[in-house]
Amino acid sequence: MGSGVVLFTCINIIGSFFFAGLIIINLIFSDYLFQLILGNWIKVGLLLSEWGIWLDALSASMLLVVTFISMLVHVYSSEYMQSDPHLPRFMSYLSVFTYFMLMLITSNNFFQLFFGWEGVGLASYLLINFWYSRVQANKSAIKALILNRVGDFCLMIAMVATYYCFDTLDFVVVFICGSFFSRVYAYIENTLNVEILELVCILIFFAAMGKSAQLGLHTWLPDAMEGPTPVSALIHAATMVTAGVFLLIRCSYLFELTSLALTFICFIGSLTTIFGSSVGLFQNDLKKIIAFSTCSQLGYMVYACGLSIYDVAIFHLINHAIFKALLFLGAGSIIHAVSDEQDIRKLGALYNLLPYSYSFTLIGCAALSGIPFFTGFYSKDTLIEVAFATQTIMGSVCYWLGVFAAFCTAFYSSRLLYLVFLSNSNSLKGVSLRAYEGDWRLTLPLSLLACLSLVFGYITNDLFIGFGTSFWSSAIFISPKNYTIIDIEFIFIGYKLVILIYAIIGVCVAVELYRSYVSLFF
Repeated sequence: MGSGVVLFTCINIIGSFFFAGLIIINLIFSDYLFQLILGNWIKVGLLLSEWGIWLDALSASMLLVVTFISMLVHVYSSEYMQSDPHLPRFMSYLSVFTYFMLMLITSNNFFQLFFGWEGVGLASYLLINFWYSRVQANKSAIKALILNRVGDFCLMIAMVATYYCFDTLDFVVVFICGSFFSRVYAYIENTLNVEILELVCILIFFAAMGKSAQLGLHTWLPDAMEGPTPVSALIHAATMVTAGVFLLIRCSYLFELTSLALTFICFIGSLTTIFGSSVGLFQNDLKKIIAFSTCSQLGYMVYACGLSIYDVAIFHLINHAIFKALLFLGAGSIIHAVSDEQDIRKLGALYNLLPYSYSFTLIGCAALSGIPFFTGFYSKDTLIEVAFATQTIMGSVCYWLGVFAAFCTAFYSSRLLYLVFLSNSNSLKGVSLRAYEGDWRLTLPLSLLACLSLVFGYITNDLFIGFGTSFWSSAIFISPKNYTIIDIEFIFIGYKLVILIYAIIGVCVAVELYRSYVSLFF
């Protein structure tokens, strides 16, 4: 189709977003689970795997997020990659990536989920390695593929163990019958015996570690920046990295029957949170700062799953997709304007030259830092407060690590803003003279994301995590003994304010440090 592929792919993804909107509107006013069986897919002996569409509040919410962000990335890419001779191939890869993600989140069994799971890994390899003549792009794509294969192998073992217990891989049967296997042990080499559900849940989490870049399998995430910037927005904001968190939330019916797995998830998630935010303090590449921020925010979501607050985890996942897409596309707008320069030490004084990009980046950084009344505030602060409200040692550790991570996040967000837009210019004169804002195809997606970063959290807070809401009743199971979100109303107000105080201190320290002693760093 040549250049016509741009129009073709954009029209299709806009149509997908429209139908996703109709689905979510129907589900808001009902607590039902819809399942459409399209036919048999795999039939071997007693194993029957059907190809079906599973629609509940969780998959419908993810449908809306994935199609919306993908739609904006498609429109954005039509301008950002306009001069690339391989634009049709790039747009095709974006659509393939979106297709596999939609298959993953609408699957009704582990086999079909695994099809989408492998597909997004393949599509990420193709997108990261889009500029295949660059050696570093080759290395980064291979690293992403291999590290994800480690998690994929664990998911395959989990599927085998699940079929061994339940004789099926269908979600409905596995989730309903899970409680009957909560005390069934598996004997390994006749010496080690573990509960089969604990084993399955830990293996599922190892799979999620690969996709969601948790500590140990995280190194592919910053290297994924070798692909074009729209790829970073799609992978880091709404699709691949959220697949692991989605899997944990989807399997909440199994995780709530375990204790060891939840503790392990909480431990790894909290370590990832502090690791990603602390490493982000010392990065100088514009996109890598945002990449390590993604790693840190994924840690928040994972330890929320470990604390059994899956509803807050998916709320933060949706919020994060909005403001992280804004940050990545804003970074792309900056890079596009300054002749592909990504080192923040070689930029500066761009707020007059790129006023729209400055405004969008400022809103994105405020939402990321959890500044009150921006979108990130409503979910991020709730995650940290619930950790304290659990009144456990692990909860207290998660709380203080989350507070320190909030400080680091505010610090590197302010550092990025100051060095790119507010400090004295360190760029070449020719670069500054040629800096310009993109046309409407670049600014329109950024404008929509900026508006949502301002109001989305406030509008949807009561629907997603408000007391008495039944929105997640057909999609998420939380054991009564693990239900702690209501306890945040009874903790001392100082423990809530300390999150905001640390974020404000991070902003002030970063601005004062780089304003007064910037010569020490360059």
